[in-house]
Amino acid sequence: MLRPIIPKIFLFVPANRPDRFEKAWASGADEVVLDWEDTVASADKAAARAHTAAYGRQEDSRPVWVRVNAANSPHHAEDIAAVAALPQIKGVILAKAENADGITTLHWQTGRAVVAGIETAQGMMAIPSMAQAEGLFAFTYGCLDLANDLGIRFGSTSAQAVFDRLRTDLLLYSRVNRLHPPLETTFPEFNDEAAIARNTVYWRDFGFGGVLCIHPKQVAAVRSALRPTAAELVFARKILERADLDGKAVFQVDGQMVDLPVIEWARSMVGKAEHD
Repeated sequence: MLRPIIPKIFLFVPANRPDRFEKAWASGADEVVLDWEDTVASADKAAARAHTAAYGRQEDSRPVWVRVNAANSPHHAEDIAAVAALPQIKGVILAKAENADGITTLHWQTGRAVVAGIETAQGMMAIPSMAQAEGLFAFTYGCLDLANDLGIRFGSTSAQAVFDRLRTDLLLYSRVNRLHPPLETTFPEFNDEAAIARNTVYWRDFGFGGVLCIHPKQVAAVRSALRPTAAELVFARKILERADLDGKAVFQVDGQMVDLPVIEWARSMVGKAEHD
């Protein structure tokens, strides 16, 4: 029996802003990512690593993820050395992942799980091989960098078509290689809860296993959108009650045919509600 995947909410925080670390946890995010890449200027990279180390020395600190600079970045080697020396780092998000060797090497050098960020055409083409890399936990992608690299207009229907093709590839290769389902890319809007909810339902229905957030306001909106509706829970519990009662593989509930995949859906809905 497949266990229901409980989507994970990852919240980015610039690692050169230690005043925001605890605020990130207070948002209710499942994971906090201290960013050493895009949100940190080159002159502040060393400070970002130092603030991460200092946070780890605090008695009340919690394990965090970090996003490291791309393998071809002049900051990558220092990032890797810093990760390897910091015990409180739970995992690493690799920016602009483009080959399996880079993921495996990062895992070997740090001993941490890796989330590979697809942000270039080269990265898209390498998904099948990267999916087999040692230490890979999950895929994600960077919508803005990818749009720039491919020359598509972000926010257009054409861009959506490209991203849906990418989502499909990430979903399939993750499933075949028994990875955690992919993590949805960041969403630029953080004040419009309705827009955040629509986006959340979209990636959830795509089979994704979480999302990258860029603002604490997004966390509560995502969490709310992920909750099963009252009607879904009532229907799911009816299905499970009937399944437990007579043990049949096929039956009807409220005029709808139920078989094993629907029973598994019901277990997933109830499992998510109990987790929340």
